[in-house]
Amino acid sequence: MDSILLEDNPHWLNGKAYNSFTPREALQKALSFLKTQEILAIIGARRVGKSTLAKLLIHELLKTVNAKNIFFINLEKTEFIPYKNDAAYLEKIYEAYLKLANPNKDEKIYFFIDEVQIFQNWEVFVKNRYENSDIKFIITGSNSSLLTSNYATVLTGRVLKLQIQSFNFRELLDFKQIKHSTKLEMAANRIEIKRALDEYLKWGGYYSVISNSDEMIKKEYLKNIAEDIILKDIVPRYNIKNSQTIRDLFYYCVSNAAGTLNYSSLAKKLNCDPKMIKEYIGYFEDNFLISTIPSFHNKLTSQIASAKKLYLSDNGFLNLGVSRTKNLGTSLENLVFNELYKNDENLTYLKESVEVDFYSKNRLYQVSYDISDEKTRKREIGAFSHFKKEDDSCTLITYDVNERVDDVEIQSVDLFLML
Repeated sequence: MDSILLEDNPHWLNGKAYNSFTPREALQKALSFLKTQEILAIIGARRVGKSTLAKLLIHELLKTVNAKNIFFINLEKTEFIPYKNDAAYLEKIYEAYLKLANPNKDEKIYFFIDEVQIFQNWEVFVKNRYENSDIKFIITGSNSSLLTSNYATVLTGRVLKLQIQSFNFRELLDFKQIKHSTKLEMAANRIEIKRALDEYLKWGGYYSVISNSDEMIKKEYLKNIAEDIILKDIVPRYNIKNSQTIRDLFYYCVSNAAGTLNYSSLAKKLNCDPKMIKEYIGYFEDNFLISTIPSFHNKLTSQIASAKKLYLSDNGFLNLGVSRTKNLGTSLENLVFNELYKNDENLTYLKESVEVDFYSKNRLYQVSYDISDEKTRKREIGAFSHFKKEDDSCTLITYDVNERVDDVEIQSVDLFLML
């Protein structure tokens, strides 16, 4: 046990252990949550950087907190798997930490538990220690149900949630050391920013992908991430018997991103029950592979029953589809979706005789990669008038145009992503 604890806590012996970690924008919000009593839950898909964010937090804590009072443990380690059904083993891990590190119990202990959902009934251990010890818990998890169902009952009112995604465009520019914080810097680095945008549109923001230049390896990384989520998280968690069907469904979703879901049609293609398809789509959402949004309706019941549009959580996954044609329009729409959805989980689309791609907080968004053709330009701008209400604003997002046409703001996607 001691060697495992030492492996996960290099900061006990080396205060500079995390100096080289890549910064994330979510760090400042996470730091503000550290000041509260509540449990901090960092959730997001596999490999988006939850563990990295936790270690960035440790790096900041080391400035004012005794290193031995900061404890990090990764529950995905193979040594812990045999005990995953025994929540009492978490107590043994904690006691081993106290014995080895000998922290100052008169001061707060910061307890980081990585991939906490691996252990059944983990919430019972956390609740007990939370109520009876001076411990600040920071937990990470790879599914959105981490804080629902029985967890929510046990930990009601005790948790602050922070969801993180793969690198956003600003973080990608920072990673590439392309300055962009002022208009002057954006103008001076215009070519480098556009080159980075093209890469981001195609490959998304997973660190393992953007830090590698070989396109074949990039694609292999993305495939591994998706299949790890499906085969290591979804299949065992939901006791799925036919893993091939759910894999096939995911790749079909990839090939139909930004399209409307039809459960019956999908069921026929995959030779299974529509109810099963709906459940599998829910599992993809729960594990941050995809998101779906409804069509806007004034009646909530109608909105819930409406056909859903499907989007991927990272543009890189678009490379895994069976389609052989490169659809820049889909890539752009998927990218815009993810940026909007981060700030509005009630995002919808509008569709009657015409369609507007997104509706969020009294703003209509249309997405079109290229509006150089006058017919395309009129169609995209004209769709707004069908739905626009008095209080609504209109934005048309394109690859590279910035101008205003009457009450429609036309904005290039790089500017949209950097604001």
